[in-house]
Amino acid sequence: MLFRLTLRTRTVKLTAFKLTALLTAAALAVGPVVPARAQQKGPPVLRDTESEQLLREYTRPILRAAGLEKQNIQIVIINDGSFNAFVADGRRIFVNYGALLQSETPNQIIGVLAHETGHLAGGHLAKMREQLAQAQTQMIIAMLLGVGALAAGAAGGGVGNGLSSAGAAAISAPQSVIQRTLLSYQRQQEENADRAGVKFLNATGQSAKGMYETFKRFTDESLFAARGADPYLQSHPMPVDRVSALADLARSSPYWDKKDDPALQLRHDMMRAKISGFMERQDTVYRRYPLSNTSLPARYARAITTYLHGDLRSAIAQIDGLIQVQPNNPYFYELRGQALLEGGRPAEAIAPLRRAVQLSSSSPLIEMLLGQALVASDNKAYTDDAISMLRNAVAREPEAPLGYTQLAMAYGRKGDYAQADLASAQAAYLRGDNKTARELASRAKTRFAIGTPGWVKADDIVSAKPMPGQKNN
Repeated sequence: MLFRLTLRTRTVKLTAFKLTALLTAAALAVGPVVPARAQQKGPPVLRDTESEQLLREYTRPILRAAGLEKQNIQIVIINDGSFNAFVADGRRIFVNYGALLQSETPNQIIGVLAHETGHLAGGHLAKMREQLAQAQTQMIIAMLLGVGALAAGAAGGGVGNGLSSAGAAAISAPQSVIQRTLLSYQRQQEENADRAGVKFLNATGQSAKGMYETFKRFTDESLFAARGADPYLQSHPMPVDRVSALADLARSSPYWDKKDDPALQLRHDMMRAKISGFMERQDTVYRRYPLSNTSLPARYARAITTYLHGDLRSAIAQIDGLIQVQPNNPYFYELRGQALLEGGRPAEAIAPLRRAVQLSSSSPLIEMLLGQALVASDNKAYTDDAISMLRNAVAREPEAPLGYTQLAMAYGRKGDYAQADLASAQAAYLRGDNKTARELASRAKTRFAIGTPGWVKADDIVSAKPMPGQKNN
């Protein structure tokens, strides 16, 4: 199931100059954000078990080589169609769905992940924060000195004697120097991340060709934009220089010509097809995967876009055809259940979703979808099953508001209004609706006995501060 969540991340403000977006993340590239279909607070996040599992398999050996295997680094997919990946908090790698869609081979996106792991392994975010702190201190000193010079100029007769102009220069000149110093530092970090990425790929017996191909494409696309640019005012090394240095590193690897395993390539193609089917316009999907393309990924993408655009009967027939080819693929059953659920046939969605849960080793995201079908079926015999399923899912995915929303509905059907209010409050809090969360949690407190676990959880929400990135509304 591919659905959208809101992710809260803490941002760092640098008021001295307009470098906030540039310096709060170690990024591969910069692109505009594509808004989610629904209004959300915070950057929109895409959740999908199939894609996340594949990305975990891509990163696991790299993280092991980097000594970060036990750090519980997560891969987060951002709802943005541009090619970009970045780290922002030391424990998550953010990847735009556009990077997944545009990476034609596993090796290409693995190279991107290796580069971002280089930032994590190098502690670049913490070091950049130290540089920012130093820069802010320098800016304060420079501004105080500049203000002093301006005051002296005013005391001596104003602009006519030139002292106030010197004061203005005393303020502006250090800003430019400090800005260039920070940018130079970040360029060095990018070069270090490139080298570390190649090192990790070599250590895991993987080719760096995909990493080189990705940066080479960026170079070809940005040559015109970079023409005449001041290399000292760039956050990343100049494209041609960067690719040249990377080429020397990558080609020296004994694994340069190593190809991706065909089975892995197929899974990668299936992920890209799924993203295309869910995220692109139907006409775009059919141009990318025309009817003449009878491959499994092409059929997958067309089945998804068919159900999304209302032709449920045809979509189910196409999905059943996919299941015939791979009868143990959990994501085909997941898709069948999701299509039936969203097509207004929740009772029929239960069986394929149960099969998807079983084949996926109880994926919490799929469990939430099954819980939703159980609740939507309007069969009270399923209520306890839904509650058990959803409680298990939110215990492992505590930041997914969908699970709490469905759990609230199940509790309400059972007549347990205290738990229903609490679950609704948790869902509202995760959505960033703090006012509603506090109101529901306050009501839940009146339904629970004082000091019980439910009362304590409700009280925590009532007294909780907004999550990073939220307003206290």
